[in-house]
Amino acid sequence: MGRTAALVFSVFLVGNALAQETAIEATTSSGEKVRLLPNGRWEYADPVKAEPQKKAREAEVQRERNSQGGLFGIGRTIPPGDKDYNRGSLGRR
Repeated sequence: MGRTAALVFSVFLVGNALAQETAIEATTSSGEKVRLLPNGRWEYADPVKAEPQKKAREAEVQRERNSQGGLFGIGRTIPPGDKDYNRGSLGRR
């Protein structure tokens, strides 16, 4: 029983890891070729069309890194530009 359970668990882990690494090629209703990524996002298959998406995604990641608050990804975070960002001391006179 122990070996069988370990084997099934190992197969499950390997299959799950392989499934998460690959993107799915698809075509939109307008005929555009796209890639469906494992993280839930999509991008154009054409590198020229995909470039603005990649830049926007990098900017979003940078904004998330620069935001304040939250604890290990849990809770409210305050992005740069918000009126509460870097507000300093609340006890000003």
